Amino acid sequence: MPEGHTLHRLARLHRKLFVRRPVGVSSPQGRFEASAALLDGEVMTGAEAHGKHLFHRYGRDRVVHVHLGLYGTFVEQPLPAPEPVGQLRMRLVGQTHYADLRGPTACELLTSAEARTLRARLGADPLRPDADPDTVWARISASRSPLATLLMDQKVLAGVGNVYRAEVLFRHGLDPQLPGRSLDRETWDAMWADLVALMRDGVRTGRIDTVRPEHDPRRRGRAGRKDRHGGEVYVYRRTGMECLVCGTPVRHAEHQNRNLFWCPACQPSRV
Repeated sequence: MPEGHTLHRLARLHRKLFVRRPVGVSSPQGRFEASAALLDGEVMTGAEAHGKHLFHRYGRDRVVHVHLGLYGTFVEQPLPAPEPVGQLRMRLVGQTHYADLRGPTACELLTSAEARTLRARLGADPLRPDADPDTVWARISASRSPLATLLMDQKVLAGVGNVYRAEVLFRHGLDPQLPGRSLDRETWDAMWADLVALMRDGVRTGRIDTVRPEHDPRRRGRAGRKDRHGGEVYVYRRTGMECLVCGTPVRHAEHQNRNLFWCPACQPSRV
């Protein structure tokens, strides 16, 4: 599932390509057809992200809410747009580019009030200027749940996914099973600042890079990481491989139906 930086990159791109201009909106697949007809030819007035959710605004009271989920994709290309092929949920056509949305978990037209209600259920997003880390700390510090659970709970912290969870826990030497209430405030403040910096870098580059320069395997003559996420990471999807810091094999377990990765030496158990 795309993590928060991906949605913020999309919002930034859509502001550049479509906002303040009339936009053609259609649903070749038909599942968004009635709502698309209401929006077709209207001016898109804003595009923003909150966590893993994308919001396109039209006028005062129409908001298209998109959640990509596991399989959703947005693809933007210069005009002219080709004939639609396959299960195309929504197509946007601007003055210079078009964007095709396929396979999202959600693509729905909301009122502004409904969008506010949805966003009120989300936790603070490290990439948003209105985010309040104190609200996240209040939830984490009062919880018996492990950090591995809390960091992925979008009602607590919006936008952090499997990669950022694994990497921020490693970077701060934290056992994934440590209860939230056992975390100290100083460490949380450092984690929040780290997430802000790492995710902003992800928005800038489109990659998730979490390895400090002194640990970069390429500086030691080793091959860099090669998978669809790009970037260099410490533990994510490195099961059985040597930890880049201490050489201990990286561990893997299933945690609430998601893969969890950690180094047992750099992140010793404190439970």
